[in-house]
Amino acid sequence: MTENVVSSVDQRLKGLSQAAGHIRSLLLPNRASLPPNTLEELSHLEGDIFRISQEVATSLEQQKNLLALADIGQVVNSTLELDEVLRIVMDNIIKLTSSERGFLMLRDETGQMSTRVARNWEQESLNEREHSVSRTVIQRVIESGQSVLTTNAQQDPRFGGQESIIAFNLRSILCVPLKVKTEIIGVIYTDNRIRSGIFSESDRNLLGAFSDQAAIAIENARLFESLRKTLAEVTGLKNMMDNIFASIASGVITADIEDLITLCNHAAEGILGQTAHQIIGQKLENVLPSIAGDILPQVANIRDRDATITDLEISHETPQRGAVSWRLNMSPLKDANRATHGVAIVLDDLTERKRLEGQRKLFERMVSPAVIQQLNPDSLALGGKRVGITVLFADIRGFTSYSENQSPEQLVSVLNRYLAAGAEAVLDEEGTVDKFLGDAVMAWFNAPIPQADHTLRAVRAALRLRERVAQLHAILPPEAQLAFGVGIHYGDAILGLIGTEKRLEYTAIGDSVNTTKRLQENAGKNQIVISQVAYERVRDYINVVEMQPMIVKGKRDPIQVYEVLGLR
Repeated sequence: MTENVVSSVDQRLKGLSQAAGHIRSLLLPNRASLPPNTLEELSHLEGDIFRISQEVATSLEQQKNLLALADIGQVVNSTLELDEVLRIVMDNIIKLTSSERGFLMLRDETGQMSTRVARNWEQESLNEREHSVSRTVIQRVIESGQSVLTTNAQQDPRFGGQESIIAFNLRSILCVPLKVKTEIIGVIYTDNRIRSGIFSESDRNLLGAFSDQAAIAIENARLFESLRKTLAEVTGLKNMMDNIFASIASGVITADIEDLITLCNHAAEGILGQTAHQIIGQKLENVLPSIAGDILPQVANIRDRDATITDLEISHETPQRGAVSWRLNMSPLKDANRATHGVAIVLDDLTERKRLEGQRKLFERMVSPAVIQQLNPDSLALGGKRVGITVLFADIRGFTSYSENQSPEQLVSVLNRYLAAGAEAVLDEEGTVDKFLGDAVMAWFNAPIPQADHTLRAVRAALRLRERVAQLHAILPPEAQLAFGVGIHYGDAILGLIGTEKRLEYTAIGDSVNTTKRLQENAGKNQIVISQVAYERVRDYINVVEMQPMIVKGKRDPIQVYEVLGLR
């Protein structure tokens, strides 16, 4: 509206000036009949009207420029995308100054000016072959911090001799600095290679005013881009830390100085049997009520004395999981300045491990630990292989008649003592206890670990058993003083895992096992009977008495046997 009014006034003033001039020319032939000074006054009126018209035109130009600056400022500040800001800045500069081309350069990471946008009057991007500019002009602007205007660079004594001016046929050039406070962050360079004198001081002032807005918009966009990049890096680091945090097998809990839980990972949720939503923000004593009495004094000590507590094992009952065993490592939670802001707790659930350790200990009571260490769970498979082993059977003599007059509890107690004596004797010689058959013990040697002296080990185990039984007799009542009969034999057997995938038994099967059992069945009280084939393997190490050949069930021919008296 205002622009239209000013334009209308300008047109009318020009019309009045023309009319005054026309009237003066018509009255000139009749000047003698005119009142004194009429023509002079008309001339002055024409001049005043022209002067006012020029001022109005100047005001109109200034108003147009101000409106243009306001519009451009609004457009430039409408986005924080740096490339978009740069493009908008350059297109509007070319439009404002009627340039042929425009270049916007910014300092790069090395401090050098590099072209970020190059556009033409058709609002098209220029290719690199068209990036022919006057480096002399640009360098002058950078060094002086002042804009440079030349209406004809070919004839300008400041630049006329420069090779780039001549080579690129540069004529009208206008270059202004982009400043943020006192720092030059870049330059705006416009030119016209065809026409001279297209830029004026008004263009320089206009471009200078616009460059101030543009510099702020560009700096804001650069700061936004830097912030967004930093945010992306921080987000990436956070995601990586979240992934690492989530993948830690140990539970991790942090609490502030008021014992309010501030963080927990997925493993902690599983150990505690609660979700993160239920845990975070709660007091330690509410989330860990069953161990609060044990750990809260420790937590206070950590905060007050900057202490660290490691490998604190606690067995307790939880409402969610029942009996559990946990191991806790606790340390102060510090910031970058090493100030303590709470406590960090690393929580490991040992419940399953404890259960497996209990099973292992039970297994070790049946199989030598040395044997267990050689077993590889990953390579175990159903089936077996033929192995030469020495088999030992030991059976309690008189147990059946003893059991008739005893309570089940007393019977089991005495039985376990004798079976334990047999198992311990075998394990002391690194043998393998296969199984307990009622009141009998079956064991073998030389598998799964080869033992060059396995038959001698079996004999020593039998002698150890006899000694342990004698020790039991010293503490048991007369009616519970029982004895063992032992059979020892050497031969091949199929040794391996027998059963199904769900229920396995590591055992030995073969005629040698059956033969050993028959020898044990025919052994007398406290008698150790060894077969001929086994005796031949240890004859230099033991004392024996030759016995009558035994006729045993399942064998056509009698078996030559010896009674073991002791070691030599």
